[in-house]
Amino acid sequence: MTVLEDRIEMAESGDELTLDMMFEWLDKMPVPEGYKAEIVGGHIFMTPQRDTHWDIIADIYDQLRTKYPRRRLKSDVRIDYPGHLNGFASDVTLLAEGAAKNSKGRWRCEDVVLIAEVISRKTADNDYGPKRDAYAAAGVPVYLIVDPYSGEWHLHTLPQDGKYHSSVCFDFGIEIDLTRTVVGLVLKTDDFPRG
Repeated sequence: MTVLEDRIEMAESGDELTLDMMFEWLDKMPVPEGYKAEIVGGHIFMTPQRDTHWDIIADIYDQLRTKYPRRRLKSDVRIDYPGHLNGFASDVTLLAEGAAKNSKGRWRCEDVVLIAEVISRKTADNDYGPKRDAYAAAGVPVYLIVDPYSGEWHLHTLPQDGKYHSSVCFDFGIEIDLTRTVVGLVLKTDDFPRG
């Protein structure tokens, strides 16, 4: 049993386990540089960032920067979402105009207008499942999944009652038309690298 597992077990047997406790433990762990850590449904996931992954994130960020100021864009920043112990560090987050931090100094999920997640093999199930559900429950208007392994992007919109009611999927090379959403622009996918 690792030190972290031991601490989680101790916390579960006594006081209720919280996201803050889990992130404090993560801060004390030797997380390797270049790894992203997040908590999905009370489980800790650490994934290395590959060149392909980073190139897609940077491309999306650069395209969003043509319309939005840097202060509204975040990457790998913890935001807590509805559900059991969900503290995500999304690849790209666009915050609403006037977004404010909560009393703990964190951005609020209610102020998120777009999430873009680039698939990593080991955590793909999270992006397609529990994270999608948490984003829908939070009312995030636009959730984009970019999958370099399949060369496809998946767009989820119209969140209501804890799920997205509109989803489309196209291959890289087809533009992502967000002009009819709160994002209000088109993302080009021609330069998204594969696998």
